[in-house]
Amino acid sequence: MSQGEMVPQYDPVEDSRMGLFEHLNELRIRLIWIVGALLIGTIVSFLFVERLLAIITEPVGESLIAIGPTDTIGIFFRVGFVAGAVIAMPVIVYQMVAFIAPGLYPHEKRMLFLILPGVMLLFVIGAWFAFKIMLPVATGFLQNFLGSVINQEWTIDRYVNFVTRIVFWIGVFFETPLVIAFLARIGLVTGPSLLSYWRQAMVAISVIAAIITPTVDPVNMAIVMLPLIVLYFLGVGLAYILYRPREPRDFSD
Repeated sequence: MSQGEMVPQYDPVEDSRMGLFEHLNELRIRLIWIVGALLIGTIVSFLFVERLLAIITEPVGESLIAIGPTDTIGIFFRVGFVAGAVIAMPVIVYQMVAFIAPGLYPHEKRMLFLILPGVMLLFVIGAWFAFKIMLPVATGFLQNFLGSVINQEWTIDRYVNFVTRIVFWIGVFFETPLVIAFLARIGLVTGPSLLSYWRQAMVAISVIAAIITPTVDPVNMAIVMLPLIVLYFLGVGLAYILYRPREPRDFSD
């Protein structure tokens, strides 16, 4: 090789910088898709917001009131946005998974995409459980509590916030078994380790139930805790079955 010939030098700083820029550009594209899906889903949901409000207010009948002049408009857009997020959820979850997929092994990618329908299904089941089982019990208790001495009139904005919070978080926690199963499959958690921390898990579940339970009575808290406990141990069982040691990566290339 002659003296005038330039030998290409490897610059780790520049290489990592290019990698960072590529990741940021990929993240930007994924976020554009997510925002677009949310916008389209919200616009579509505006077509049936009134029907959704009728369903949401079903447990308490027609006893809700609006105090402020803009309360009804705020509720319209809030319910529309939440419904739009639910409509856009498949796109949102797919974009999130597609963003992290390049860092996974091929078998991990396959499993991640395979469990996506199950994740969505469990969220729907959890939301149904919260709305059809938890809310009637909770609202019945709250309406009758001190009902003989206090005349209760609930506002629509607080009630809708109350409903959406419970339905959303219960739906999220119903996805626990599949999340644990996936983490076990890629070797990040094991069944024995999860089982050994069952006491800490019970404390965590109690705290979660206390936060999202709409009332302070033990009946409603138990209604929240029992399915969460079952879901946790179901996840532990799946971890025993599906655990696979994570293969070390080869960075030599």
